[in-house]
Amino acid sequence: MPTLPPSLRIPPIHHPLNATVRVPGSKSLTNRALLIAALANGTTHLTNALFSDDSRYFAKALQTLGFDVQLDEANFSMTVTGLGGKIPAKKAELFIGNAGTAARFLSAFLTLGNGEYILDGEPRMRERPIGDLVEALAQLGCDIQPMQKAEGGRQICPPVKITASGLKGGRTTIAGDISSQFLSALLMVAPYAQTPVEVKLTTDLNSKPYVDMTLSIMQDFGVEVERRGYDFFRVPPASYELQVTQSVTRNSYPLESDASAASYFFAAPAICGGTVKVENISRKSVQGDIAFLDVLQQMGCTVQETDNCLLVTGHSLLHGVDVDMRDIPDTAQTLAAVAPFASSPTRIRGIASARVKETDRVHATCAELARLGVQVEEHADGMTIHPTFNLQLSTFKPATIQTYNDHRMAMAFSLIGLRVDGVTIENPSCVSKTFPNYFEVLEKLRTQGNK
Repeated sequence: MPTLPPSLRIPPIHHPLNATVRVPGSKSLTNRALLIAALANGTTHLTNALFSDDSRYFAKALQTLGFDVQLDEANFSMTVTGLGGKIPAKKAELFIGNAGTAARFLSAFLTLGNGEYILDGEPRMRERPIGDLVEALAQLGCDIQPMQKAEGGRQICPPVKITASGLKGGRTTIAGDISSQFLSALLMVAPYAQTPVEVKLTTDLNSKPYVDMTLSIMQDFGVEVERRGYDFFRVPPASYELQVTQSVTRNSYPLESDASAASYFFAAPAICGGTVKVENISRKSVQGDIAFLDVLQQMGCTVQETDNCLLVTGHSLLHGVDVDMRDIPDTAQTLAAVAPFASSPTRIRGIASARVKETDRVHATCAELARLGVQVEEHADGMTIHPTFNLQLSTFKPATIQTYNDHRMAMAFSLIGLRVDGVTIENPSCVSKTFPNYFEVLEKLRTQGNK
């Protein structure tokens, strides 16, 4: 992993962009594929896999549980030998850092075992709620107990102790307005329950595309889920087995580049002008964050696709937008970095769930925009951002951006530094969570465009 200083100044780029970049494999796809490969029978090779803090914690947890997981970082490959729904270890303590996806998915996965497991993480993970998932699993007969008292209305968070004796199955209900990962976790382990699992949603579902992604990968491994929209899902007992298709060879499963990571390079030409080409990603991606391109088009950017690559071109006039981002909350900070350069205000809605991510992303984003001199209003479900850079008249102020140990804060706010002098990113190494070489790739915008 690249060694970064405690703080990193972002020099502006004084020319239109003309660059081609490739971003790492999808975090969401890597984590789902790791889990399903461990549940499947036999060996699966994951290609273009993401090597980051989150995926390493997940892979290490599987190894601790007794799975054969071989990591080939030089070739972006992970090889997992699945055991048909069985977990070898009867007892394990798993530390998953601040990897929220791993915490949710493993909580459900461990109920398939036969023994006692403890799941814990960093201090911030101990503040990230998983109570809805715990309660849904309890309705299916699982024994998951919080190891910290939930005093004063505090929600259930890790660490948790899971006393497992297999997943019985049956009917359960779950809320969908905190994290879609709760539902995805249930769906992925459900084929190995003793009886069919039926899940009914008690609220509207946030981040629907992530559930679509889960169902797509399950289908790639031969499991079909019965559903009624996003209200009801039924999973009969089944076994995962990778299906051979035009893009999937026997035992080898390719992963798309990460659409969330790509969003920063889609956004860069909106801020700087010019064109950036992002390789190995398509508008047909199963990743919901590809819809961020629609937002950029509304703002006045041009998007083209060619040979499994996407090209975004920025133009002189950007328009503000009023957009509900509940289905693509991980790109809200990216939009917040673009918004000050628009000619009219931008209203971001529907991202209340972002308050329980790596940090309270709504508050943190508003605080750091204000630090830069941007006029911003914080709302319960988002923010309103006013123009700060019109007709070359800038009211930005130089500032050191606090990242709150949140990778998306560092990546999003670095984009402002591409246009505005005086932007310094504090703790830039936090990008290791999902995109360890982010700043190396960002530098390509400068060097390629200046040829």
